Amino acid sequence: MFAASHRLGVSRLTVVHRFTDWPVTGIRVATVHVCRTPLPLIDMAPTPPGNHSTRIHVVSDVHGNVRDLARAGEGADALICLGDLVLFLDYADHSRGIFPDLFGEANADLIVELRTARRFEEARELGARLWGGIGGDRAALIEQAVRKQYGELFAAFPTPTYATYGNVDMPQLWPEFAGPGTTVLDGERVEIGGRVFGFVGGGLRTPMRTPYEISDEEYAAKIEAVGEVDVLCTHIPPEVPELVYDTVARRFERGSRALLDAIRRTRPRYSLFGHVHQPLAPRMRIGATECVNVGHFAGSGKPWALEW
Repeated sequence: MFAASHRLGVSRLTVVHRFTDWPVTGIRVATVHVCRTPLPLIDMAPTPPGNHSTRIHVVSDVHGNVRDLARAGEGADALICLGDLVLFLDYADHSRGIFPDLFGEANADLIVELRTARRFEEARELGARLWGGIGGDRAALIEQAVRKQYGELFAAFPTPTYATYGNVDMPQLWPEFAGPGTTVLDGERVEIGGRVFGFVGGGLRTPMRTPYEISDEEYAAKIEAVGEVDVLCTHIPPEVPELVYDTVARRFERGSRALLDAIRRTRPRYSLFGHVHQPLAPRMRIGATECVNVGHFAGSGKPWALEW
């Protein structure tokens, strides 16, 4: 279906899992410590002969949108996904997601109200009360629901797809669902159509304690492992007020200072990211780098396109 040049990059991360609690769900989730080890370049597929421009489609914050994801690669040589596949709770439609499936729409309304008001401790207390009244093992129930979503979402990925984790994803489950046409990258590089793409997944720690949040130091280590690239692909944006402010949620999301410093230092052509669903500025230029929020795919259903 796709034709492009793909080479794995020069570093791979060894991961050591550490477990923490995600308070609203009560599930224990893994974060990672990272170590850089050398990895030789590996040819994935040759570039076809003749004149051939390369077109890449990029999505982020899929949040359960299987229908549009299945079409997201149409007309492209490859699809890039910047994470947040899971739909735990749809803030636009409180009837959708794992949370309302378990606890009902009224409780979803309430927890959205508390989170929007940044009353995170009250939101955690509500989650604890709800879990206390439900039968069965809560970790098993959440994992079962996430597995169901991942089964549908990974099956919708075209070949080839290059993907990294969002802050609401569960990385420890991805190897089970990623097929031969999907390459999962985190702190790693890949060559596509003659350009080098670097990938760093996950988010930074917040009061919401979503599954894949790591420390600033761990995140910076992954940025460092990627090094100089043409296109830097992350889930979260660089720490710039206009890029991290969500105009609907009316709050600043967490961006990365290490990512911003790397952009200024290494000057990639593009910095691509998602995470902030309704950003104050969807794109801006930082020095030589075009910084682009590729959009809230769950809402728009449309990929962002890059062609050269």
